[in-house]
Amino acid sequence: MAARIETLAAALAAHAGDALKSVVTDRGEITAVAPAQGLVPLMRKLRDQPELRFEQLIDLCGVDYSAFGNGAYDGPRFAVVYHLLSLAHNWRLRVRAFAPDEDFPVVPSMIEVWPSANWFEREAFDLYGIVFEGHPDLRRLLTDYGFVGHPFRKDFPLSGYVEMRYDPEQKRVIYQPVTIEPREVTPRVIREEGYGGTK
Repeated sequence: MAARIETLAAALAAHAGDALKSVVTDRGEITAVAPAQGLVPLMRKLRDQPELRFEQLIDLCGVDYSAFGNGAYDGPRFAVVYHLLSLAHNWRLRVRAFAPDEDFPVVPSMIEVWPSANWFEREAFDLYGIVFEGHPDLRRLLTDYGFVGHPFRKDFPLSGYVEMRYDPEQKRVIYQPVTIEPREVTPRVIREEGYGGTK
């Protein structure tokens, strides 16, 4: 296994090293960090270079690093993580690209490289607010069209901003401000006598 990882790391350094910020090998996996600018040509190279041949995008997800490391993290807030698979070489690669602007996070769309990125990018847009430049149909996928905010962001409130309910008088679904009173929930621990072998 170690030889395969070393072969992949060497192939990455030889064919894509100038386009990568860093390559880290940890726990038998390689993670490459790439800038958002120039990401499409890099991904094409990862797909088309015979020594790499990552034919398949198996997953894409957004990440919000705002609370990472208990607030000690001092880097870009939003990233997109791509999980690539090479069937020809039987190896995997994780590529992380950070959006340069945290107020309006934008990274290029990978649909022209891997069409399977379509719904993954829509999901990351819906849940994190990451915009994929060049996506042909970037709209919400999991939340309602009138949904306010992006629920996987660390600063999104647990109770949300609005709630919806059916109004029998208007005979339609309406949105209104959240009426849930914030409260602190403290779990109550009940121990039965003799629990865990003690009396």
